[in-house]
Amino acid sequence: MLARLREALGAREGVLFTFSDKPAMLTSLAAQGFVPFPDVAMIPLLPKHVHALAILRSPVGLERDSYANFFTKNGNVAPELFRCLAPLRVGGKLVGAIALGRREDNSTYDADELGALALLSNYVAVAVQNHALKQSLEYRVTENLRLLGSIHKFYDNALEAFAAAIDIKHVSVHGHSLRVGRYAAAIAEAIGLGPTDISGIKAAGYLHDIGKVAVDNHIFSKPAALDAEEFREMADHTVVGHRIVSGVDFPWPKIPDVVRWHHERADGSGYPDHVRGEELPIAVRLISVADTFDAMTSERPYRHPLAVGETLTEIVRLTPAKFDPVAVQGLLVQVRRDAVGSNKSAFLDHRLVCNIGPTDVDQIASMLQHRLTNGRVYSC
Repeated sequence: MLARLREALGAREGVLFTFSDKPAMLTSLAAQGFVPFPDVAMIPLLPKHVHALAILRSPVGLERDSYANFFTKNGNVAPELFRCLAPLRVGGKLVGAIALGRREDNSTYDADELGALALLSNYVAVAVQNHALKQSLEYRVTENLRLLGSIHKFYDNALEAFAAAIDIKHVSVHGHSLRVGRYAAAIAEAIGLGPTDISGIKAAGYLHDIGKVAVDNHIFSKPAALDAEEFREMADHTVVGHRIVSGVDFPWPKIPDVVRWHHERADGSGYPDHVRGEELPIAVRLISVADTFDAMTSERPYRHPLAVGETLTEIVRLTPAKFDPVAVQGLLVQVRRDAVGSNKSAFLDHRLVCNIGPTDVDQIASMLQHRLTNGRVYSC
């Protein structure tokens, strides 16, 4: 972890500390790049230093007049070696710290780099806490369960941060990736998928548009139809995104498929590979519906958003030619639950007005069934 942090931030040196409160002390777990440096570095802390570290909310650069805020000089290592400090907390509890030394080009750590360190520090904090628990005689199963819960929370929070970052430079799609992840997870729940698949589908929804980081912003703000070249650049976001996520070992293995195929359609008219119907994993089919639903109910430079009922009617009209009937049925179930107020938490995003009643949703569901049976009528 320390090596990857140094590489990501261009740091020549770094040390990972664990914190103990009795006595109050920082003790090194790993150190790299410093010459010389003790095998185990120890820095005793006064109450004011413990307090300063505990209330530090994000990484900070260190200067000549700031060392005394966080360190004593009574340890076996000089605090002046450090140029950047990041607290490590799990559940609000201080568990350690990361201290980085000089950068390769001797420049200071800027705001973007400190922000990246803040995100990565969450994972390091869990690892330090896990190490401390394993070393402790008080290690208990309940602590391990709490740790597992915090890992899942950090994983979800990190993916939400990535989802927000994907959309941040494109004003017209702010919040789109977050909404697609949440819509897709709710649809998955409505059709009876298990917790592991629901969690994976939410993660895939958060990341489905990650390739759009490579798309020029003017394409998103264009108030008219895209020309052939612009459409090709937009469509390439599926392939670019697939390249980005394929090298990542996600806990749920279908994420690369979703990123590549979320614009595929049941009749093979989608892109980039023209995959058809049942050849597409159910996760892809669910996220295609969630993606389309959010796009149609959202403002775009070239059109106003459609109402919820109008959007559902159009999606049903395109089913089963374009969309999976089971996924569409799950969407209708969740909207109907909102309409009758039976959802524990609202399915529709807060910016949408649920201007459709239960009987209207039932009517749209009947339209879906009619399309699936080709209008056949059965009698005893």
